[in-house]
Amino acid sequence: MRTALRELENPKGVLHESITPPEVTADVLAPLYRAPHPIWWIALFASMALAGLAVMTFAIQMSEGLGILGINQPVGWGTYITNFVFWVGIGHAGTLISAILFLFRQKWRTSINRSAEAMTIFAVTCAGIFPLMHTGRPWVDFWLFPYPNSRELWPQFRSPLMWDVFAISTYATTSALFWYLGMIPDLATIRDRAKNKVQRMVYSVLAMGWKGKATNWVHYERAYAQFAWIATPLVLSVHSTVAFDFATSKVPGWHTTIFPPYFVAGAIFGGFGMVVTLLVPMRKLLHMEKYITINHLELCNKVILATSMIVGYAYAMEFFAAWFSEDIPEQHQFLYRLGGDHSWAFWTMTLCNCVAPLFFWSKRVRRSLIAMWIISVFVNIGMWFERFNIFVLSLENEFIPTTWSYFQGTTFDWLVTAGTFGIFFTLFLLFCKWAPTIAIAEVKSVLPWRDQARATRHDHGESNKEES
Repeated sequence: MRTALRELENPKGVLHESITPPEVTADVLAPLYRAPHPIWWIALFASMALAGLAVMTFAIQMSEGLGILGINQPVGWGTYITNFVFWVGIGHAGTLISAILFLFRQKWRTSINRSAEAMTIFAVTCAGIFPLMHTGRPWVDFWLFPYPNSRELWPQFRSPLMWDVFAISTYATTSALFWYLGMIPDLATIRDRAKNKVQRMVYSVLAMGWKGKATNWVHYERAYAQFAWIATPLVLSVHSTVAFDFATSKVPGWHTTIFPPYFVAGAIFGGFGMVVTLLVPMRKLLHMEKYITINHLELCNKVILATSMIVGYAYAMEFFAAWFSEDIPEQHQFLYRLGGDHSWAFWTMTLCNCVAPLFFWSKRVRRSLIAMWIISVFVNIGMWFERFNIFVLSLENEFIPTTWSYFQGTTFDWLVTAGTFGIFFTLFLLFCKWAPTIAIAEVKSVLPWRDQARATRHDHGESNKEES
């Protein structure tokens, strides 16, 4: 009975049975107190250098104008819209792991949800940069928000740009609050173990007076559950809203009802790809192999495999819909993707998103750290080129041949693209150093010894019942 109950409640055995609660606290907080690994410093300086390229590009753009980019008529956004949608998609895995898997009581999420939530916030931060910078005058971007003003002007709520403002700001706010709420018990633990007054004072403020009493836990668990069900619809609504930016237009390749579910599946696919890309080196450098196990990563790889097949199905349905519609511009658009000037981008996307993840059908590949990391990098590359195919190629070949053009990014396009990756990795590396990368309280709640104790009490209860 005890074994059966343990297998029912912890079917994957993601954590080792010998781990104890004090050991969890000591291991998770150890990176905060010891000197960073040399590789961490190298990665930080490299990321900051890339981030500096983005800052430099934005500064030149505000001085010289958007003409420094490769945008033209009719490709009016270029790499900016590609990067915007790419980073919005990356942020979806964190909310899925934290909120949806929490509501479904999936215990394996507890070791990876903290890092995924942080990844969400940093990715949305990178995404929000591009619409604001593309307005050309970012210093007046506050005009996008509806507020009483002396100009008596209000934003145009029928504009897709406004939809993005509300969708991204809501998603970022909810994700940040959800992430911070989950860290409060762990921040209190750091406060109680602080070695100097400054550190104790900082973490005391962040912990918001947490005492760990029963009433604290009751309110905390209620609030966490409320945030979970509030954040769950955002996984579907935010990227669906971004999809509607394009699906509501009449541009060939955009005007289709498949975009909302297609974008959501692609966002989860790319988000989990980034999760694996980050967690594989992080668990090694921070010595977290006991908590982020191969079983955790294998489950992430299964999600990647499933969503890859959904995305591949969406690709096929786009071609089928174009053929079935008998719409000449629509058909020409997809033939252009297959053999046009940017066909290399289409085939790169297909190989990375539809072919590479198929190796995860093999259990040996799913459980190989090197193989899964390489495939996850291919997934990230493929998802960037997916957005490039949708937003750039569709505009290059619209209805009238005289308006056809060829987008060729300038050096600044690629500098700002690399620079936002630098911003993202810089924020994540700082997070790994100054905050607990694993939810201590949640991991303790799913340790195997608790299942054993619960099973023991259950067996003793049945024995006593039989004796009575």
